[in-house]
Amino acid sequence: MENLTEILVPIACGCILPIVAIVSGVRKKINETNQRTQIVLAAIEKNPDMDIEEIMKKISHKPKLLKEKLLTKLLWGCLAILLGIGLIGTGAWMGYVGGSVPDDIYAVVCSGLIALGVGIAFLVNYFVGKKMLAKEMEAEEKRETTQE
Repeated sequence: MENLTEILVPIACGCILPIVAIVSGVRKKINETNQRTQIVLAAIEKNPDMDIEEIMKKISHKPKLLKEKLLTKLLWGCLAILLGIGLIGTGAWMGYVGGSVPDDIYAVVCSGLIALGVGIAFLVNYFVGKKMLAKEMEAEEKRETTQE
């Protein structure tokens, strides 16, 4: 029975979980589209002379600005770095205090190094993106201020 769980848990995490995540994401988008369609149809029924493009602009999601996307990367980079430093510190503390299995210490420190690397990658992405997209962000801000 133990061998069965050793086989089924990785299969469930590696195959079934991603499929469920994808299906739920697709269903969410389909529901949002259906809701928008119902809103537009109801508006057309009440007032057939209404401008459909204007309604669609009002109910559609505004895409994230480049600045918002970069700030999200900065946030995740800082969080991943803090998590990595915390895990490395925990591993060092486990080794200093003693009594822990060396494999556990190794796993905690390796997880911390991975999180630290991901955080550094996010920060590099943020700074490089900020430098490369400076002109686009300025143009985007001007567009936003003229629309308001």
